[in-house]
Formats: sequence, C-alpha cells, structure tokens
Amino acid sequence: MVVLVPFLLITAVFSRITILELSLPTGEGASDNKKQQLSVEVIVRQKGLEIGNGKQVLARFPLLKQEEVEDSVDDEGKVDVSRLYDLKRLSEYLVKIKGKYPSKTDAIVLMEADIEYRVLIRIMDAVRSTFVRQEATTEGAADVLQQVALFPDISIGDAP
Repeated sequence: MVVLVPFLLITAVFSRITILELSLPTGEGASDNKKQQLSVEVIVRQKGLEIGNGKQVLARFPLLKQEEVEDSVDDEGKVDVSRLYDLKRLSEYLVKIKGKYPSKTDAIVLMEADIEYRVLIRIMDAVRSTFVRQEATTEGAADVLQQVALFPDISIGDAP
C-alpha cells in the first residue's frame, strides 16, 4: 500500500486527457413564444457535404476527385476519404453564414452510417474555426492569416 499510493500519484500527473464537449440535438420543437432561429446543419454523406437550415438544403459540395487531392493516400496505401471532402468550400460558406449571423455559435453535424471517424473530426474542425486571409492595408505589408471562430458549439447526430 505504501508503494502503490505514491506510484498512482506520480503517474496521475502524466496522464492528461483532452475533452471536447459535445451536445446531442434535442427532439423538442420550438415553442410558440420563441422566435424561430437559424439552424446550421452540416450533413456528411457518402457522396459529399450538404449545408441545411433544418428545413431545406442550402448548398451541396460533392466529393473531390482523387486526382485533385495531393495527399489522398495515407501511409498504408489506402485512400484517405477524409481528404476528399471539400472543406475549403465548406469553410467559405460557413464564413458567409457567420457574417450574416455573428452571434450564432451553435451548429449541428449530422452523419450517415459508415462514415469514417477521421472524417467527423476534420468536419468538426472546419465547422469550429477557419483561417481567413486579411489583405494588407498598406503598401509593402504582407497578408495575414487569422483564425476565426465560426460555430464552436457543435452537436452531433445521425443524418436523415
């Protein structure tokens, strides 16, 4: 017991876990006294991405062709499907939505069955934040990349 307690205390310091808090969408409808607000839904399908508002699809981004993506093959020689999703266009579209609704911080990521886990992670990263190039205002100054928070409060669920 004397040896076990110090050993557990020493090893507990080195084990750190990063936690990303997620929430699941509720099935409750909007109440009558609440104003209907925009719902940002990113639907991940086998054939590509869809952005919706809860009622209709606003945009569709099909998968990129394998020839268009530089690192589409992973170390094991398999096709890395997560790189075939057009995250650049997704981020650009979400920046437009964020420009119209700057106080909106939540989004829902809905996924079809049999989507790889690394696809979910890359989509969530793209929904959470992106880099925006700010052009130089004075002559001779360099452009600056700035990380912008888009929708950091992410809920996940199954795609319809």
